[in-house]
Amino acid sequence: KKSLVKPKEIIMLYKGTNITVTVDADGIAEFCYNAAGSVNKFDRQTLNEFDAATQAIAGDVNVKGVVVHSAKPAFIVGADITEFTTMFSATDEEMLAWIQESSGVFDRFEDLDIPTIAAINGMALGGGFEMALACDYRIAETNAIVALPEVKLGIMPGFGGTVRLPRLIGADTALEWMTTGANKKAPKALSDGALDAVVAPEQLIEAAKGMLSDAIAGKFDWRARKTEKMSPLKLGANETIMSFNTAKGMVYAKAGKHYPAPNLMVSTIEKAAGLDRTGAMALENQGFLTLAKTDAASAQIGIFLADQVVKGVGKKMAKQATKEIKLNAVLGAGIMGGGIAYQGAVKGIPSIMKDINTDALDLGLSTAAGILEKGMQRKKVTPAKMAATLNNITPTLDYNAIKDADLVIEAVVENPKVKGIVLAETETHVAADAVITSNTSTISINHLAKSLKDPSRFCGMHFFNPVHKMPLVEIIRGEDTSDETIAAVVATTLRMGKTPIVVNDCPGFLVNRVLFPYFAGFSKLVLDGADFVAVDKIMEKQFGWPMGPAYLLDVVGIDTADHAAGVMADGIPERMQKLDNDPVTLMYNANRLGQKNGVGFYDHGKDKRGRPSKTPAQVAIDMIAEHAAPAQTFSPEEVIARLMIPMANESIRCLEEGIVASPAEADMALLYGIGFPPFRGGIFRYIDTMGLANFVELADKYAHLGPIYQVSDGVREMAAAGKTYFTA
Repeated sequence: KKSLVKPKEIIMLYKGTNITVTVDADGIAEFCYNAAGSVNKFDRQTLNEFDAATQAIAGDVNVKGVVVHSAKPAFIVGADITEFTTMFSATDEEMLAWIQESSGVFDRFEDLDIPTIAAINGMALGGGFEMALACDYRIAETNAIVALPEVKLGIMPGFGGTVRLPRLIGADTALEWMTTGANKKAPKALSDGALDAVVAPEQLIEAAKGMLSDAIAGKFDWRARKTEKMSPLKLGANETIMSFNTAKGMVYAKAGKHYPAPNLMVSTIEKAAGLDRTGAMALENQGFLTLAKTDAASAQIGIFLADQVVKGVGKKMAKQATKEIKLNAVLGAGIMGGGIAYQGAVKGIPSIMKDINTDALDLGLSTAAGILEKGMQRKKVTPAKMAATLNNITPTLDYNAIKDADLVIEAVVENPKVKGIVLAETETHVAADAVITSNTSTISINHLAKSLKDPSRFCGMHFFNPVHKMPLVEIIRGEDTSDETIAAVVATTLRMGKTPIVVNDCPGFLVNRVLFPYFAGFSKLVLDGADFVAVDKIMEKQFGWPMGPAYLLDVVGIDTADHAAGVMADGIPERMQKLDNDPVTLMYNANRLGQKNGVGFYDHGKDKRGRPSKTPAQVAIDMIAEHAAPAQTFSPEEVIARLMIPMANESIRCLEEGIVASPAEADMALLYGIGFPPFRGGIFRYIDTMGLANFVELADKYAHLGPIYQVSDGVREMAAAGKTYFTA
């Protein structure tokens, strides 16, 4: 080391674009992350500076200890995902060299022969928390959050998280942290042993320096801390078997075969249990590489990036809003209206709930109260929050009560005539600048707009059931809808805690327009002799939908589905004409309406614990058999193709026609609106993963089944040119 005269004042030891290191008269170095952008993250530039700063510290004999902290509101939010996507397309050799070099930067910092402490403010996520783990001690402010959430991107920690965290807090707890990727608040992280202290925000830096001074003075054995993180896990042979076998069973039960990351994480930590840091890091490097090359990682990272796109679009639109929404009015109570009123009220927007009879109002209020009561049972809702939310909902039978509403959400029965009457009457009771919307799932916004004298202030606002759980709100722009109206509705949707995606008007808009060809593919398959129970099982277990099509139809409501199919047939007759003897229509005609009356494709009831249960209905099986071809078994590949090709084709048409603005928004709409399997990334990510040429070839194989299987000229041209949706 070079010897310097002991500084009398703070000196700058290292200065980069994103990192600075200063040293005070006591030899305490402040290693400060202060990126040029809005947040601190690990990109190539920051990793290079991290290594250079570490070398500067190692080369100065006057540095006695290091405090790592952030000048931003958050510590470090993780790695730069946009750089990841570029790196993940590299060869295995290039990728492995990159991850080895990157993780080596953290190792070299950990190897400094002086005590180190991380002072965590805001959030330390992923690589940010791995930075803290490379320190000997960790202190956080009271409201800080730490996590290793890489599993949500289909990967595992790559900067030493799988090595250091188990050696700090034990394998069992570390596996729970990493396989769930859950955020941990500072008090929980402290009790788990991942933090050494938690202090008030204003005390953070001084408290960190105090702990560091004690370590420098020999009051803490910081060398033992380093040794512990570089040694094998302290587990006996029997304890190791018990711990990891239990973890494997629990993780597989929850994640299943479609999500390789949590399963590989467990086996990697198990194999590394008896190794030192060098051996364990080599296993982590290899595991990271393996996962980075999976379709699941590509899909889940794609979701993250698509979500950023959707959030960015929403925020940009919301900033353009000129009208502030201070009071909502929901027309039509019941379960849906009650859910919408609750969603506004719980986020602090007073909501009037109007209906024409008290029974509906009672149902709407009990819907809101029921959601809150469940929240209280789970200790997620306080009595004060419940009271404040219910006080924000005003039930009324009187139209005059909505006169001061800034935003009206019409949520009456899905009937164009009834909606038209209600909308026309609403317009006479609200201010000239009030925004009027319709919560409709299929009815044309342009058609409904004809009921209004001023269609510029009208748009669709399609909530999904159950409202409090489903993140998506489709906002439908009519041909006369103003930009101001869209901006106000987008801003309010965000305030209500929902994800707005703006689409243009067409039958079914985006989500239902692409869902009904999927249902049509299902109906045709069943009429060709498929067993609907087997189809449901394939689409759930192998494709990954939360519900198979028959079960989903029962949950949606057979009457609702049959009515919507009629609307779609009228709107897009060239592709969506109803099938003769459609099983959905057979159920509807037999008054088998699904969950709402207990009978549909399945008989619905409750199990011993009071949870919903279903059994295949023999009545439904017999009814379908009268009109279907003889029973036959279809391969999983054929079942998936016959249901997913129609959905993919209609999604492509929506993009080509400008109904939805981008593949990212389409993917997030299906993910948030109908539970598209996250490990597949969304419908366009699914097509891209398959390859457009392969998709066209597969669709052509089934083109004889009808128009919903026939690809557009646009996708055929893209396939021939070797393009993909996310790079086109």
